[in-house]
Amino acid sequence: MRTKTFAAAALLAAASLTLTACGSGDDGNKPVAVVSEEAGTDKAATVLDKPFEKPDLVLTDTQGKKYDLRKETAGKPTLIYFGYTHCPDVCPLTMNNIAVAKKQLPKAEQDELRVVFVTTDPQRDTSAELGKWLKGIDPSFVGLTGDFATIQAGARTLGISIEPTKKDKNGKLVSEHGTQVIAFSPKTDGGYVLYGEDATVDDYTKDLPKIVKGENP
Repeated sequence: MRTKTFAAAALLAAASLTLTACGSGDDGNKPVAVVSEEAGTDKAATVLDKPFEKPDLVLTDTQGKKYDLRKETAGKPTLIYFGYTHCPDVCPLTMNNIAVAKKQLPKAEQDELRVVFVTTDPQRDTSAELGKWLKGIDPSFVGLTGDFATIQAGARTLGISIEPTKKDKNGKLVSEHGTQVIAFSPKTDGGYVLYGEDATVDDYTKDLPKIVKGENP
């Protein structure tokens, strides 16, 4: 299994520099994601020696109801990702990879796993928009929206940088955000495993059986 252990402080500094610019993009074959990454990110799973605390976030779910992240996911294996629905590449790819891998788990373990998608573009990603988008990927995934400053602060506690949505030089709306997926243990509720955007379906398929048990992948 492809794993690597980092000191949390060093990881935090490196992770905060990893930003992907996602555009509304109609630019053919040109990639719209430009990412600055630390050396060694060919490793799928990064096991942290000091886990992250789960963000203290109270946001709004796809039903328009209050969702207390810590309360709702306590004691559950949880994957958290910050992205947005208008992203044409990295965000849907990441969510679809996880969705495909999740389906390989036994039904009971699928029911235990929580996959949380927090928007980085809350102005456009209303509860209804998130619900519609996630329904096409996996209806069980949790979609959260809310105040941008609150979301940004929550992401920062995980070393994930996000910036307000803005227009690029071509007038397209883009959102810059870190592309990490953080896995939280059902035993400790600590975020102890990190995945970069290069993690594949196979990586998640191999690792999820251990993550749902709170074991190191």
